[in-house]
Amino acid sequence: MVIDQLKSYLNPFKQVSIAPLISFRIIFGALMLFGISRFMLNGWVETLYMQPKYFFPYLGFEWVRPLPGNWMYLPFFLMLISAIGILLGFLYRYAAFLFFLCFTYVELLDKSNYLNHYYFVSLMAFLMVLVPANRAFSLDSYFKPEIKRDQVFAWHSGIIKFQLGVVYFFAGVAKLNSDWLFRAQPLKTWLQAHHNLPVVGSFMNDNWLAYAFSWTGCVYDLTIVFFLLWSKTRPLAYFAVVFFHVVTWYLFPIGVFPWVMIFSTLIFFDENTHARILNRFGAGITRFTTIGQKKSGWIKPFLILFVCAQLLIPFRYLLYPGDLFWNEEGFRFSWRVMLMHKEGHATFYVRDPETGRESEINNSDFLTQTQEDQMATQPDMILQYADYLHTYWKDRKQHYGDSVFYIKNPEIYAEIYVSLNGRPSQLFVSKEQELAHLKYNLCHRTWLEPFHP
Repeated sequence: MVIDQLKSYLNPFKQVSIAPLISFRIIFGALMLFGISRFMLNGWVETLYMQPKYFFPYLGFEWVRPLPGNWMYLPFFLMLISAIGILLGFLYRYAAFLFFLCFTYVELLDKSNYLNHYYFVSLMAFLMVLVPANRAFSLDSYFKPEIKRDQVFAWHSGIIKFQLGVVYFFAGVAKLNSDWLFRAQPLKTWLQAHHNLPVVGSFMNDNWLAYAFSWTGCVYDLTIVFFLLWSKTRPLAYFAVVFFHVVTWYLFPIGVFPWVMIFSTLIFFDENTHARILNRFGAGITRFTTIGQKKSGWIKPFLILFVCAQLLIPFRYLLYPGDLFWNEEGFRFSWRVMLMHKEGHATFYVRDPETGRESEINNSDFLTQTQEDQMATQPDMILQYADYLHTYWKDRKQHYGDSVFYIKNPEIYAEIYVSLNGRPSQLFVSKEQELAHLKYNLCHRTWLEPFHP
C-alpha cells in the first residue's frame, strides 16, 4: 500500500488542481514587474550595462554582446511588458518566453553581476514557458473560454516545487563546510559590520550569535522543504520561511531575493487554500469542467534530464582538486548562497618581451569598481581580463621617454593577493606567471598559488 501511495504521489501525470499554478503565475509576474522596475529606477541599467568598457562573458557565450547606447534599455522594457503579460495571463506563453529570453540575455552579458537568485529567476522563467498557467483566471481564458481547465498534470506545479526544493536543500548542503560550521564565517565578518543597528547592534560582535546564525541557517536549509511538504508542519514551516528571509533581508543587501522566496514558497500550500483565495477574487476555479489532457511524448525525458541536471550540477566541483572557495571551479550555479567573503587586490603589468620594458596597468581605466572587485578574486575573470589587456596593448603605439614604440607580442603579468573568509591575505597569483597565453577553459587551474588554510 505504501508503495502504491508513493507511486501515486510521484506520478507526474496525475490530475491536480490548477489553483497553486495560477497563484504562482500571479506571484511570479508581480515580483518580476517589481524587480525589473526597481532595477531600472535605481539606474543599474546604465551603471552595469552601459558604462563598462569591457564585459566578462560566460564560457561559450562570448557571442552575447550588449546592445549599443540606450538600446540597452530595450530588453528591460520588454521584460516589464512580458512580466505584466505573465501576471495577467495575457498571451501568456509568448510573454513567459520573452521574459526568459530577455532576462537570460542580460545575465549572460557579464558574469561580474552573477547572483544565485538571477540564475533561479532564469530557471523559473524557463519552467513557466512549459506549464499551462494561463488556463484559469487569466485574460487568455477570458477571451478563449475553450482553454479553461480546473485541473492540470501534477508535474506542472511539481517541477516548480522541485526547483524551490533544490535551492533550499543544496544551499544547506553547501553549508556543510568547516568555515561555515566551525569558524562561523563569513557571517562573523558580516554581522560585525552591523554593530550600530538599534537594539540588536550590541549583539553583533558576539561569537555565539554568528555560530547560532550559521548552524540555524544550515539546519533550516536542509530541512525546510520536508516540513513544507508535510501538511501538519507546513504552517509553522512557512512562518520559519518568512522569519528567516525577513531577517536576511534586514541584515544583508541581497535585493528582492528574500521576497521572491517568501512568496514563491506559497506554492507548497494545498490546492484548497489557493482555490479559496483565488475564488474570493472571482477566479471560479471549480466552476468549469475538466477536459482530458494529452500526454506529450517529450515530457518524461525532459523531466528526467532536468531533474538529473539540477541534482548533478551542484556536485561538479568534486571533479577538481583543491579548495572550492579558493579556486572557484564549479562554484557558480550550485546554490552556494552567502558562503564566502573574498577580498582581493590585483596589480597587472604589461611587458614587452623584446625590450624588457614593463608598465603597471591602472585597472580603473578599463573596469568599473564592481568589475574590478569581482575580477580580483575569480580566476576565470582574471584570465579573461589578461586576454583583453593583451589584445588592447598589441601593436599599440607606446611612449617611453622621447621614444615611440610598438609591443608586437605583449606579455601580461599580475600580482594578486586574496583574503578568504576573514583570513590574512595570501598570494593568489604570482607575478612570475604570464597570463595572456593561458587558455580559458574548464580545466583545473594549476597556475593559481596553493591555498593555506
